[in-house]
Amino acid sequence: MTDAEAHAQNAGLAHQFEDLEQQQETDALGIWVFLVTEIMFFGGLFASYAIYRWLYFAAFQGGSHILDIRLGAANTIVLLASSLTMALSVRSAQAGNRRALALFLVATMILGGIFLGVKAVEYNQKFVEHVVPSLDWAPEGQTLARLAPGGLEHAQIYFFFYFAMTGLHALHMIIGEGLLLWLVVRARKGNFNPHYFAPVEVVGLYWHFVDIVWIFLFPLLYLIGGRY
Repeated sequence: MTDAEAHAQNAGLAHQFEDLEQQQETDALGIWVFLVTEIMFFGGLFASYAIYRWLYFAAFQGGSHILDIRLGAANTIVLLASSLTMALSVRSAQAGNRRALALFLVATMILGGIFLGVKAVEYNQKFVEHVVPSLDWAPEGQTLARLAPGGLEHAQIYFFFYFAMTGLHALHMIIGEGLLLWLVVRARKGNFNPHYFAPVEVVGLYWHFVDIVWIFLFPLLYLIGGRY
């Protein structure tokens, strides 16, 4: 092995590890431990949501029908597309294709930005409809008519879960956008090669997890009961 090949193979090796294989195994273990804690965190929210949905189904159904299912479905498609571009980013890093890696990372960032933009539009709609618990709760007109049968107080519980769960998800998306930007900068510097691509793989796992969380949030929040 030439000096150039040895340098490329050990690029990115931290001093506390014996070799890249050990470092990559540690990185993989670390991200999976982190994701398990995230699963427990969101799992607690999902369990609480399920209990209140069972107790106040009519109110939750009415709140669900206030949401714009078209925007929710569009965001679901956007995130599925971002998972594809993220997977292609990892594949490009493994193949040592620096240009494709940067391109797919930027594409993933753009799709993530679209998701957050659509979510901002949805949040604005909720303020316009005055269905933001504690801050602006004064539904009227058709909105009031849909919420009243289930009880306005119970409907507030639904929207509390809506903002808490989607807000935390959006926060994870914003963190993911920052991580992707960090990867783009490193990719442009040529920090990744077929021997060292662990950071791309780790961020990819995080991004896929955030996407999966939304796959659960969409039906739980948007698809309660029949539409009318």
